[in-house]
This record gives sequence, structure tokens and C-alpha cells, in this order.
Amino acid sequence: MLVAVDCIIFGFDGYNLKLLLIKRGFEPEKNKWSLMGGFVQSNEKPEDAASRVLRQLTGLKDVYMEQLSVFGKPDRDPLERTLSITYFALIDIKKYEKQLNDDYRAEWFQLERVPSLIFDHDEMVQQAKQKLRYKAALHPILFELLPEKFTIPQIMTLYEQVYEVELDKRNFTRKLRSTGLLIKQSDKDKENSKKGAFYYKLDKAAYTEKFTRFLNFISNPEYE
Repeated sequence: MLVAVDCIIFGFDGYNLKLLLIKRGFEPEKNKWSLMGGFVQSNEKPEDAASRVLRQLTGLKDVYMEQLSVFGKPDRDPLERTLSITYFALIDIKKYEKQLNDDYRAEWFQLERVPSLIFDHDEMVQQAKQKLRYKAALHPILFELLPEKFTIPQIMTLYEQVYEVELDKRNFTRKLRSTGLLIKQSDKDKENSKKGAFYYKLDKAAYTEKFTRFLNFISNPEYE
């Protein structure tokens, strides 16, 4: 039995939530879209294998990844009996865009435009999306997808895309400011609105102490 790792990498470019995919380079399913994956070597821990695979296939380094689940249906790989340990990560696309390696044709896809993936990778992505929603309802994890400075419209767009809902702007802004986790900046983003939206930064000093203020910040019917 072989053991593999597959990496589900979510990114946000300030406008859209995206998924990072590559073209598979060998049979079966050659040239079809796939998550980043590879086999665990005899001298590796699974998490080290995931980091190595991500670095080799995309050029991305020092990306924090969290273990998601194990996929092990006997027929998931048509050639050999293979278990896959999945990992997911959240990154700011603009922070890593210069690191992305073109050798394996890695591309970002908007979540609503993700093509059909090989094997059970579609199932992996769906499970990762559910985990992302669950964690975001209990913890301000989505800030990992944002740049150091961001606007409230950017945060709102991100939450809307993660939960696939339309939020009330006034109510969302009020709740967000009430957390006490944001520090308003003096400069504005004037590219995306006529008046310009003020930038904010996350108050990292208060992050650990006050993160519970995000508890149920967005109602999540799937886990109620």
C-alpha cells in the first residue's frame, strides 16, 4: 500500500477566493487538472512530504499547512492501492505570486470555476471548503488570506465567497468593528471606489486575547 499527500491551497487576491491547481504530468489522467500531490518517502513525516511536494511543484516555500483528512477508498487510484493524507492551507496570493514556479503550469482558479479534477480530488476540495467554513465561524482564520493592510469591503467579499452568501454591508461593518481586532490606518484604497475605503490592520497584540469575539461572527447553518 502506498501513502501519498495532496495539498489543497486556497488563496485570495483581494477580489476572489481561489484554488491552486496543476496539470498532472503522467498517466493515468495525464494533462488533467489536479491538486498538488506526491508520495511520502520512507524517511519523511507526512507533513514534510506535503511541504516538499508543494515546493517542487509550485516553488512555494514556508507555507503553513494543516492536516485535513485521510482518503482511502480501495479504488481511488486505478493503478495501485493508495492512501492520501490531505493538507489545506490559506495564503495571500499577492504575497506569494512571485514565488510561483511555472514549470508545472500551476494556476489559480476561482472556486466557482474550478474544472473537474482527477480521482477523488473534487471530494477533497469540498471537504476542505467545509472545514474552512467551520473554522472561520469559530476563529478569525480568514485573515491568513489577507495582506497586511486590507479594507472592510475586501473582508466582506472574502466572507461572502467562503460562505456563498450575500451579507448586509452595514451590519457586517458594525460587527467587524466591534471585535476590537482592527486598527484603522490613515491611508485609503482609492483604486476600487470613488471615495476610497480606509485600510485596516489586524491588531496582533490583541489577536490571541480577543479572537473569541469572532465566535459565530458569521452564522453557519451547517454546524448549528
